[in-house]
Amino acid sequence: MTSTIDSSILDIKDTAETARRAYELDRKHVFHSWSAQDLLDPMVITAAAGSHVWDGEGNKYLDFSSQLVNTNIGHQHPAVVAAIAAQAAKLCTIAPSYVNDARSEAARLITERTPGELNKIFFTNGGADANEHAVRMARLHTGRHKVLSAYRSYHGGTQLAVNLTGDPRRWDSDNASTGTIHFFPPYLYRTAFYSTTQEEESQRALEHLEQLVSFEGPSTIAALILESIPGTAGIYLPPPGYLQGVRDLCNRYGIVLICDEVMSGFGRTGKWFAIEHFDVVPDLLTFAKGVNSGYVPLGGVAISPEIAATFGKRVYPGGLTYSGHPLATAAAVATLNAMEDEGIVQHAALLGETVIGPALAGFAENHRSVGEVRGTGVFWAIELVKNRATREPMAAYGGSSPEMNQLVAACKSRGLLPFANFNRIHVVPPCNTSIEDTAAGLAILDEVLDIADGFAA
Repeated sequence: MTSTIDSSILDIKDTAETARRAYELDRKHVFHSWSAQDLLDPMVITAAAGSHVWDGEGNKYLDFSSQLVNTNIGHQHPAVVAAIAAQAAKLCTIAPSYVNDARSEAARLITERTPGELNKIFFTNGGADANEHAVRMARLHTGRHKVLSAYRSYHGGTQLAVNLTGDPRRWDSDNASTGTIHFFPPYLYRTAFYSTTQEEESQRALEHLEQLVSFEGPSTIAALILESIPGTAGIYLPPPGYLQGVRDLCNRYGIVLICDEVMSGFGRTGKWFAIEHFDVVPDLLTFAKGVNSGYVPLGGVAISPEIAATFGKRVYPGGLTYSGHPLATAAAVATLNAMEDEGIVQHAALLGETVIGPALAGFAENHRSVGEVRGTGVFWAIELVKNRATREPMAAYGGSSPEMNQLVAACKSRGLLPFANFNRIHVVPPCNTSIEDTAAGLAILDEVLDIADGFAA
């Protein structure tokens, strides 16, 4: 089922005036995240449908960003919109201490898809608080405090979550007071271990991690948190054997393994959860974004029987006013059912295998600005460099550059809404984007990479 949009939404005479007023009020009153407020010139979005959005001037864009990689079933999916409306008519909100059918059914549908026996769900409002609560559960379960997380990672913007994060967004909030310790994950293209093969990279990264555990003291470490496949950090897939090795290490030292599937979950990688690619079952799995395509804020923690049992007769000291909110969980039920009924996860895998993967391999061969391409499903990154031999990035780590800004502008001028971070353009359209639209977006990227080649030696 694809979503439709009533053309009258875009044709009414006051669309431009409405957009103008929205922009003026935004700049006067809205404080934007991760931004220098005076330097912003944000795009006004007036409508969306499927894999497309429209700006305040009526221009149509193919959304190759899925916004923040969360609209996995696209915009305005009619089944989800109808489910939210029906739930609002019946029960808009209720405190989390009460049972409601939307939350119960959402929990059932999620646990049917989680790996292993992760059969209890603690609902949150998003991914950051899911990771916060997962760490809290691990600390209470183990009686330990430290948490290990990777460089080149992102786990959220709240205090603990941003300290778990392994990129520059952490720096301004990191006072070394949250018990978080970072390690180098495997990333062969920019290896920290002087590796030349994926096998070497996996082995050396595991040796580094075990040394870190030994030096920090295994009895002090509550949890290790990893994105199953890192998202905004670069969509670099763990090499063979790495996640199995992390699982074994955690088992040996009694460390809780938390897999962050906030961005990679619910079809994004061509499977329900990215961890399925690696045949590993974590102790806790966090999710958000794709669970209901972001239509209403929702996240959660899927919990193993052992950790759930810790709180069988012991109070879990945590909760949220909107935990398992009826509108959000009704949206999740409709989303998961639509994904099942329409074969959306399988379609995402097909796009990766037959459309995106081959196209990006061609980019790597034909464009000297492309250092590496990597990904799976509808979760890919194009790493742009000024020099293939030295691998000098098109933008410095932690920032942008005039060249990257020009490439983003070139995408938009051609009707493509990209997802760019540092020196990368990510290819992350909705999981149900048509083959034709996906090919059209890739053709635009091919044109834009011609411009990027002009910046490369």
